[in-house]
Amino acid sequence: MTSPFDPSPVPPPECPAHTAGATGSEISEIGPGGLRRLYGPAHEKDPMGLYEKLRAEHGPVAPVLLNGDVPAWLVLGHSENLHMTRTPSLYSRDSRRWRLLQDGTVTMNNPLAPIFAYQPICVFKDGADHERQRGAVTDSISRIDHRGVRRFINRFSNRLVNDFCQDGRADLVSQFAEHLPMMVMCQIIGMPEEYDERLVQAARDMIKGTETAIASNEYVMAALTRLVVRRRAEPEEDFASWLVHHPAGLTDDEAAQHLRLVLIAAYETTANLIANVLRMMLTDPRFRAQLSGGHMTLPEAVEQTLWDEPPFTSILGRWAAGDSELGGQKIKAGDALIIGIAPANVDPVVRPEPTASMQGNRSHLAFSGGPHECPGQDIGRAIADTGVDALLMRLPDLQLSVEESELRWKGSLMTRHLIELPVSFASRPPQEVTGPTTPAQRGAPSRDWQVETQRADAPASAAVPQPVPQAPQAAPPAVAIPAQRRGAAPVRAWRKLVTWWRGY
Repeated sequence: MTSPFDPSPVPPPECPAHTAGATGSEISEIGPGGLRRLYGPAHEKDPMGLYEKLRAEHGPVAPVLLNGDVPAWLVLGHSENLHMTRTPSLYSRDSRRWRLLQDGTVTMNNPLAPIFAYQPICVFKDGADHERQRGAVTDSISRIDHRGVRRFINRFSNRLVNDFCQDGRADLVSQFAEHLPMMVMCQIIGMPEEYDERLVQAARDMIKGTETAIASNEYVMAALTRLVVRRRAEPEEDFASWLVHHPAGLTDDEAAQHLRLVLIAAYETTANLIANVLRMMLTDPRFRAQLSGGHMTLPEAVEQTLWDEPPFTSILGRWAAGDSELGGQKIKAGDALIIGIAPANVDPVVRPEPTASMQGNRSHLAFSGGPHECPGQDIGRAIADTGVDALLMRLPDLQLSVEESELRWKGSLMTRHLIELPVSFASRPPQEVTGPTTPAQRGAPSRDWQVETQRADAPASAAVPQPVPQAPQAAPPAVAIPAQRRGAAPVRAWRKLVTWWRGY
């Protein structure tokens, strides 16, 4: 086997056959050195098929080519992924260790630069620095009132349904799954006044590596920086205040960077998770029958989806701190490794039958593992199962309005998400939804940003409209997440019954 780290597989700089702009037939599945590419049409069309080819050819750890034909290791095995994520002394999160970055083979012009470019935040650190910063994040997350959050999720879900329930048809990606997580996360973080179409679009755009990704990142960071300054002076009962005033002593820049990390990671994963749960319910009769028949609760449906369609398919995020052996492959110091979440979830060692039900089993890698495991995964689960529950309560007759084969996907190294999920249902009147409102419900002027997913035949630059400068407006006061209240005994008994029935 040709080593993926020999000089020969990497093409000359600016080679037209291997540039990031090459498309269609210009990018074949096999690249230099006979290695398979983890990008291009073959990967986008059928990533799981590509993973199985790699597993058959190389075993649990396979050499692959990233964008620009940069070599790396894709870890396919479940136990191998766990070993890698749980051993930071051997497999570091510090991307500055990447040998190809040090020698200039990989530059910041690579489309994956937003993913691997080192930042002074916890996800790129190990040891004491990681513990200090992540401790601030996890401690602040632990203070979130989950019951209060579920009330907000239910309220926001019903507001979104009100926007289309009279139409008898909707796209559940652009009209529901893409909006609900951002509405909830803005509320949790403490910036509900910032929620609008532009923030939703910017969040999804900034991790795609498009031409507008830098502008989108600047927009998001400006909003978060304003929030940090505000909460430093006037703390409230929200995540941003807890993070800013945590004993770890984060600087304003550190606090803003970690707020972005939490906001974007939670948004992207949860939007994908909601869409995937709804797709499985609409296309798999057994899945829907188990739900409607009471044999599966919505939290269990979410967990099954995390096995079958994890929000992140893989993560570029480990660099070898020294020479080692993993899955029968000799890993050299400075090599890049990719956490193979989707392939690990169907590893025959832990799941001999790929279609088998994994009900009650949470050993999937959807949220990674080890010291860098996602700290906010329970919030993501809550948004998904509560949101889908509210949607089905309002529209129990949802039906897919196109053939399953017509559904289209957009793929990248890290994610594979639905472009649209068109559905039909019986038209219903809106319901009154009480509680705090967001600017959209207060009649605030709409900004010139259209929320839409990219058409398959549209150029990448068309994914996000350019922002139109707006006159500054006074921000309305933030709405704090309500504190837990203990109701009267009959109310508590009823809530316990509802909790048992719904599974949460």
